[in-house]
Amino acid sequence: MTAPTLIAEKDLTANPAPLGLMGFGMTTVLLNLHNLGLFGNSAMILAMGIFYGGIAQVIAGILEWKKGNTFGTTAFTSYGFFWLSLVGLLVLPKLGWAEAASSSAMGAYLLMWGIFTAFLFVGTLKMDKVSQFVFGSLTLLFALLALGDFTEIAVIKQIAGVVGIACGSAAIYAAMAQVLNEVYGKTILSVGGKSH
Repeated sequence: MTAPTLIAEKDLTANPAPLGLMGFGMTTVLLNLHNLGLFGNSAMILAMGIFYGGIAQVIAGILEWKKGNTFGTTAFTSYGFFWLSLVGLLVLPKLGWAEAASSSAMGAYLLMWGIFTAFLFVGTLKMDKVSQFVFGSLTLLFALLALGDFTEIAVIKQIAGVVGIACGSAAIYAAMAQVLNEVYGKTILSVGGKSH
């Protein structure tokens, strides 16, 4: 009896990372424009947090699972639910469904996300330079936001706003690099080193 022949299937599914990176990047930039004091925390930020930062990233994370990418699955799904939980923290008290989180509670929330991000940053050390910058600056962003809530010093949140805009912009760049490099079949935008 002959052994069955194994046929290797080529993965023809699209790369979900640009979707996740854009959802993260654009929402992060907008929230941090708010942290800089350029506009209030309006429905625009909440809607981005729910739909693009939240749902789109969760979808990207599930698609990364299909591709066997544990890092992408963990990062995109987690940050998608970060945005959804952040919107929940802001909206649930307004609906009368929960007491508003204190500054120290928000500091603890942001600190936990910073610790999580620091571990993911270690994973990016085997990836490209842009991913390292995104996760390194995001770790710093969470640390600054947590410190801002723990101390209630407004200037710390403004510094975090600058870091957040840089972080989100780098994620947008990484997303567009992957899209344009695939479309053109060559490097249009470099991400510096090994691409994930």
